[in-house]
Amino acid sequence: MKIEILGTGCSKCNELEMKVKQAVAQSGIFVQIEKVSDLQKIMGYGVMSTPGLVIDGKVVSTGKVLSVNEIVELIKAH
Repeated sequence: MKIEILGTGCSKCNELEMKVKQAVAQSGIFVQIEKVSDLQKIMGYGVMSTPGLVIDGKVVSTGKVLSVNEIVELIKAH
């Protein structure tokens, strides 16, 4: 599984990255985490509002910081 955090380094993007790492630790599933700050790549996903969260190539959230529990549920659903 691959999770991408889309963002240019804003505080919300950094907060989402921290919560994703906590959620991955709780889930116990091996996950590759990648932070994407390239605007072209972010726009390639159709994301206009960061932070964005992509799991296995599918955009699952944009423009908000999810809770750790919400992220765990998204991981389990994939």
